[in-house]
Amino acid sequence: MNRKTELTHTAFATLLLVGLVMGANHVAARVAFNHGVDVATAVTVRSGVTAVVVSILILVMNVPVRLTRQHIRILPVIGMLMAIQSVSIYSSVVRLPVSLALLAFNTYPLWIALWARLLYGQRPEPQVLRAMPVLLFGLALALDVFGATSGLGVKGQWGAIGVGVAFALTAGATFGLAMVLTQQKAADLDGRVRTAATMWMIGILAMVGTKLTGDFHWPNAAAGWWGLAALSVLYGTGFTIMFTVLPRLGVVGNSAIMNVEPIFALILAWLILGQSIAWVQVLGACIVVGTVIKIGLRKQSK
Repeated sequence: MNRKTELTHTAFATLLLVGLVMGANHVAARVAFNHGVDVATAVTVRSGVTAVVVSILILVMNVPVRLTRQHIRILPVIGMLMAIQSVSIYSSVVRLPVSLALLAFNTYPLWIALWARLLYGQRPEPQVLRAMPVLLFGLALALDVFGATSGLGVKGQWGAIGVGVAFALTAGATFGLAMVLTQQKAADLDGRVRTAATMWMIGILAMVGTKLTGDFHWPNAAAGWWGLAALSVLYGTGFTIMFTVLPRLGVVGNSAIMNVEPIFALILAWLILGQSIAWVQVLGACIVVGTVIKIGLRKQSK
């Protein structure tokens, strides 16, 4: 029997809204970076604001906070991984067009499959295995790995994008590992409580890192302040919707639709930052996004 989870127009629109908000968050981050803000400062402010907002929601909504010994052991590990992910993805956004940084990060379904196999012996589903070469092909087109579109050649292209891609893949790898550990060790913990704990840890770790390496780097122009404020509000809004609104709509299983984020980022970065990529790279971006959404929706049919 073939049964599919229904997705209402309201739920679908909400999912797309989250993708738009999270894509806009990264474009706002690039604006802030272009005007004096460094990665550690952005991560500290963004995570702190989100932690405060989610913590207030937990209090207002009377969400029960029940932490087991397993939760207490694993949450700091997840927090550390997400701190690395946060710093890595913003470090990539600094160096690459926003959409390309997010596309490279969107390899995280492959990392999830790899970590689940290595740590828990779970075999990747056939659909995931079939999707892997398609996703990698799309990513190769989007990143112009041979330098054909840019005219730089392989060496020149990787000299230009190599560090940014490495940061984005690191973000994908750590995010994938955090997701696997969350599923195995903390899936029974309320998502709002888990998010608040993670955001507090990310903010504290980023603040400590900032102090150890120097100090906060604040915007040197009004645009930078707007960018910093926007990335904090957008990030907090996106996470708030994901963990308070989506569960009520009953569409958590359809959340893969939010992976249109790189496409929204591509459009916004073109409009706001003047960033553009070749049509072949746009085709690659569409292949990556479509493949990731397909992977995410694979369990909807039963």
